[in-house]
Amino acid sequence: MRALRVVGLDDDGTSVICEDPVRGERYTIPCDERLRAAARGDVARLGQIAAETDVQMRPREIQARIRAGESVEQVAAAAGLPTHRVERFAYPVLLERSRTAELAQRAHPIREDGPDVQTLGEVIAHSFGLRGQDYTAVNWDSWRGEDGKWIIQLHWQAGRSENRAHWTFHPGAHGGTVSPIDDHAIDLLDPSPNRPLRTVRPVTELARQALELEHQAPAAPVPAQAVTPPPVAPEPTPEPPAPVMPEPETARVEPTVPTPAPAPAITDPEPVEEPPAAQAPEPAPKQPEAQPAARKAEAPPRRGKKNHPIVPSWEDVLLGVRSQR
Repeated sequence: MRALRVVGLDDDGTSVICEDPVRGERYTIPCDERLRAAARGDVARLGQIAAETDVQMRPREIQARIRAGESVEQVAAAAGLPTHRVERFAYPVLLERSRTAELAQRAHPIREDGPDVQTLGEVIAHSFGLRGQDYTAVNWDSWRGEDGKWIIQLHWQAGRSENRAHWTFHPGAHGGTVSPIDDHAIDLLDPSPNRPLRTVRPVTELARQALELEHQAPAAPVPAQAVTPPPVAPEPTPEPPAPVMPEPETARVEPTVPTPAPAPAITDPEPVEEPPAAQAPEPAPKQPEAQPAARKAEAPPRRGKKNHPIVPSWEDVLLGVRSQR
């Protein structure tokens, strides 16, 4: 490296003239901010000036693109610069986006009857719990849309599929509110198992080609001789039902009621003449008829004695009195 010496200023005063002491050649150096910082020994200012000079985009434009949702890699590829030179301008904007995503998780989703009592983070955690997915593996992000409103994004992976849900964030009192934008956001806010499932179209290349071939070329008819019907298995014959044996009738034993024996005929005794002076005994109370079984137990009544003629005594004949015997 050859050393130059300062000779003086240019006629317009915007450049410094330097000379090579060996060859005598002269050079001009513009008097700009870099030269002034080098003359003061301000290394930090020199590095900042070098970065601003090398970057084809202005720092404000880089921050505007980062705030709109682009990543550092996308902006670096668009500017043709390494990522570490873009990160110094994108870092404060990335912090702003991360802070907005945290605030949106404390916001309340908008329902048909107004804001929900639960926050967005609580509702999403409950939905992931019902689905059996890990809520701690999700990624939150935010950016400012073209209309100036903040867009909140939830990114998660289910199997091999990448899923994203988006809401509109309205900052305000009590955490603000969020409104769903796409179907994923609506499904996460309403994790009902009775919701109808949407049909899924074939997305694989083989399935798409198969559908195109079916629509373009109809299948050629197959000759009837070549088609052999598959053997039909004989239907199993149902087994005859087992004969139902009649149940043996139990011999009915009718209880034999003993027939009461006929009561012995009661013969009335011949009337016996009683003296007129004697009083007739009081009639006995009429007893209820006894049952046939009780009549058996009763003893048969005594039969009356044969009526013999009464012979009056001598005193009766003499006195003319009837005997009481």
